[in-house]
Amino acid sequence: VQLVQSGGGEVQPFCFFFFSCKASGFTFSSKGRKWYRQVPGKEREFVATISAHEDFVRVADSVKGRFSISRDNLQSTVYLQMNSLKPEDTATYYCGVWGDDENWGQGTQVTVSS
Repeated sequence: VQLVQSGGGEVQPFCFFFFSCKASGFTFSSKGRKWYRQVPGKEREFVATISAHEDFVRVADSVKGRFSISRDNLQSTVYLQMNSLKPEDTATYYCGVWGDDENWGQGTQVTVSS
């Protein structure tokens, strides 16, 4: 299993940012996908998840209405669209796969700061 994330960056509050995570090494279309984030000194926390066939989608209450998750099974890629970013969204973001807590993307930092 290999999960390769797009790059991070620094953005101002209320701006948007977009992550992608391309998968290989397994049948992408058969697995649900997830995004988590982590800040130093804290546990990794759930951000969003989407089932294999997009019939189940959930985002964390802290990002509801601002973040959305989507996927493209032909591209073996899952996306995280982040709008109206807040300083508290600053974190390293990780993509993962349902049922697998060992394989994660490399982690991508986004910093929200004015």
